[in-house]
Amino acid sequence: MMFKKLAQKLNIEKNNKNSAAINPLDVDFDGRKSVFLDKLTRTAVNMYERKSDIKKFTKLALSNPENDSHNRIMDELFSKGVIDASDDEKLLELSDNTRFLRDLGLID
Repeated sequence: MMFKKLAQKLNIEKNNKNSAAINPLDVDFDGRKSVFLDKLTRTAVNMYERKSDIKKFTKLALSNPENDSHNRIMDELFSKGVIDASDDEKLLELSDNTRFLRDLGLID
């Protein structure tokens, strides 16, 4: 139906020969136009944000490959008693922690 109305308007304007093309956004689509444009706008914004986030992450990740300060920082934290989150034993203890599982709502 939307394309039929667009084609009708195109035919009318071709007969008038005032313009070579029409703006599809000028065609009245019974309110569906705004829904379509809202969805299109949200999709475009999400795609732009995703692309922007990827660029920022890539810039951070590749900023200085020789910089290993993160290793020094982690070593300092471990020496102060911070628990390594990737340690298998600690992950197993956490998975058996009933208080943690109750907080997540996984058990009663």
